[in-house]
Amino acid sequence: MVNFKVILFIIGLLLIIEAFFMSICAPVSYFMGDTDAYFFLISAFVTFLTGSLLWLISRKHKHNLGKREGYIIVTLSWAIFSLFGALPFFLSEQIPSFTDAYFETISGFSTTGASILNDIESLSHGALFWRSLIQWLGGMGIIVLSLAILPFLGIGGMQLFIAEVPGPTPDKLHPRITETAKRLWGIYILFTVAEFILLVIGGMSVYDAICHSFTTMATGGYSTKQASIAAYPSPFIQYVIIIFMFLAGVNFTLSYYALRRRFSRVWENEEFRWYLGITLIFTLAIAIGLFIMRRGDPELCFRDSLFQVVSIITTTGFATADYLEWTPLLAFFILMLMFVGGSAGSTGGGIKVVRILILLKNSYMELKRLVHPNAVIPSRLNRVAIQPSIINNILAFIAFYILMAVIGILVMSALGFDVETSIGAVAATLGNIGPGIGDVGPADNFSQVPVFGKWFLSFLMLVGRLEIFTVILLFTPTFWKK
Repeated sequence: MVNFKVILFIIGLLLIIEAFFMSICAPVSYFMGDTDAYFFLISAFVTFLTGSLLWLISRKHKHNLGKREGYIIVTLSWAIFSLFGALPFFLSEQIPSFTDAYFETISGFSTTGASILNDIESLSHGALFWRSLIQWLGGMGIIVLSLAILPFLGIGGMQLFIAEVPGPTPDKLHPRITETAKRLWGIYILFTVAEFILLVIGGMSVYDAICHSFTTMATGGYSTKQASIAAYPSPFIQYVIIIFMFLAGVNFTLSYYALRRRFSRVWENEEFRWYLGITLIFTLAIAIGLFIMRRGDPELCFRDSLFQVVSIITTTGFATADYLEWTPLLAFFILMLMFVGGSAGSTGGGIKVVRILILLKNSYMELKRLVHPNAVIPSRLNRVAIQPSIINNILAFIAFYILMAVIGILVMSALGFDVETSIGAVAATLGNIGPGIGDVGPADNFSQVPVFGKWFLSFLMLVGRLEIFTVILLFTPTFWKK
């Protein structure tokens, strides 16, 4: 039997946490001279009241939290957080359509960064701050946050952690999952503060520096400017954002080792070396292409190339240039990066470098096994043999990822979009990237997508953020059997 009371209990507590963060936006709006502080307070009150009611009716629950409860809690919490998180946008009529408000919000929480806004700067300071804050909360994860600040959720906390932070192997920095969550959030906050300070030094306003630090470390890509980072032509600002986008795409366990000066542990990690290598190779290839195309400043060509490569591979989605205006080959390089993603254990989305690495290693070893059928030739990662169950998991993940992408492309094509736009929309949402190609490229947005398409793409964003299995499991009959 599924323990529904513990599910309601934890979701109720999570809504109370969301109400607290939502209420922070009211003073921001007030002190910045806007008139929508009232709507944040109303939204926070409704969210707090709902959370409190759920907590009250389920407080006498049994503390048995299994895998099924973990998957249900994680999936529902992200969907429900987005539902209540859309209230400030909708009630203030800054986004008058609830479908659009929900799309914008789940795009924020899932750190996708796909937007329906045609004039971002028309939103109030409070709304833009909430828009950035939800990405920052979603970057490290709602459940990971709750485990860090609510120690008693440690009962069954590992089930929640695995469901929200899936991957080939869950990284733990401490035997206690609550301590792991605290350390992850500690690193996350440290990097956010460091970026904020550097952006202010670079000349960005305090308000914009806070918002962009939030969305950079979350690899979310929401900006307070319609032109994204192109609104800040300063090389210093752009290089600072590049550095922190890259750091956000690195496994946070490796960041922990680096901060403890255990650099050998970082360099020995094969996924990190591949992540760095892919970034450098694509950056150089595109930079050379841009220089040939533009015959302009070599440094600007390199910076535009590096910025877009890091932005796309980490699934951040910031833009300093419209890569659809580049040659078809260079745009194709960007499309390829959309299906790579950051490192496992980072805030980046996508398939993840480690999965692609293991897939390539196993494919190569399979060729060897064909030549030597009686030999035992295991695939290895970081000099350790990869368990067959992990390889099977990765093969299944990639198969489901491709299947979801194909279904998504068919759905978008059925809604009347051309193949290029359909591929771009699905790649951008399933990979949690933000801008795609075609009519949803970096110079456009998702406002022209019909209502059904927006709800479908919202579902893809959720599936992509929780890495497919967590959500898809809920739709299988086996999951609900005793």
